[in-house]
Amino acid sequence: MSAHMHAVVQFRFGGPEVLTYTETDVPEPAAGEVLLRVAGAAVNPGDAVLRSGRVPELITLPWTPGNDVSGVVERIGAGVTRFVPGDRVYGMLPVTQRGAYAEFTAVPADALALAPRNLDLVHAGAVPLVSFTAWQALAVLARVQPGDRVLIHAAAGGVGHVAVQLAKELGAHVIGTARAANHDRVRGLGADEVVDYTTTDFRTVVAPVDAVLDLVGGSYGARSLDVLRPGGLLIGASIDPGTDERQAAARGLRYAWVTAEPSGELLERVTERIEAGRLRVTVQDTYPLARAAEAHRTIETKRTSGKIVLVP
Repeated sequence: MSAHMHAVVQFRFGGPEVLTYTETDVPEPAAGEVLLRVAGAAVNPGDAVLRSGRVPELITLPWTPGNDVSGVVERIGAGVTRFVPGDRVYGMLPVTQRGAYAEFTAVPADALALAPRNLDLVHAGAVPLVSFTAWQALAVLARVQPGDRVLIHAAAGGVGHVAVQLAKELGAHVIGTARAANHDRVRGLGADEVVDYTTTDFRTVVAPVDAVLDLVGGSYGARSLDVLRPGGLLIGASIDPGTDERQAAARGLRYAWVTAEPSGELLERVTERIEAGRLRVTVQDTYPLARAAEAHRTIETKRTSGKIVLVP
């Protein structure tokens, strides 16, 4: 195996053009890590936020983006017993660790799980972050119960289309906002109602709900408070949530911001659902690693349906 590889590196903050496809060294797996030959690396909105420099304290330049990853174990570091070279795995890198937009990356073993047997590795690379975010929001923060009413904004997007499926599995009456072109797809995932946000203010057609998962932010945050039942929960997932705990509390409501943390254990539960056919993750497009900047421009349109994945 060569000591060099291709990776996407940014040397400064800025727009997609700062993503440089270049040659760099293959990382060595530290104790507790595995070296992966990357098969798929999802592009998430958070990748673009980090690239832009809006939260510069989280990363150190030069930087390789990418949290979601799938691939084949190439080597294992000291103390790793869960995996062996050749295993097909997937997982999520910690935000502060150099990422997955590369031919090889080192990942903490406890952040990985064996990939679903019925899923190719490119699709597996799209799964972790969206699944963790939806799970944390709906199962942990909202504690959705059968009969609850749940509104999910951007229901056709990466996190949204997984959240619709999970909310339905938990027994909720699910309402999603999406463009008209995506309504059939969102209903097919389990939504009971779908609102075209381009023509309709959701507040005029959505009866009170127990929880809102806001994957858009901005004005959607404050407006979402208007459709919550007394004591209802608004869950924000964008860097610009548009409201906060204090504003919610003043109206007898609750607010929480959801984060996703790497967890091989939780990913095993996700694997069970995928293998049982209870969860599917859609990949809208794949891009070669050298076109990472183009993939970022696509994700920043906020009009994706499903996931974008880079393939080395």
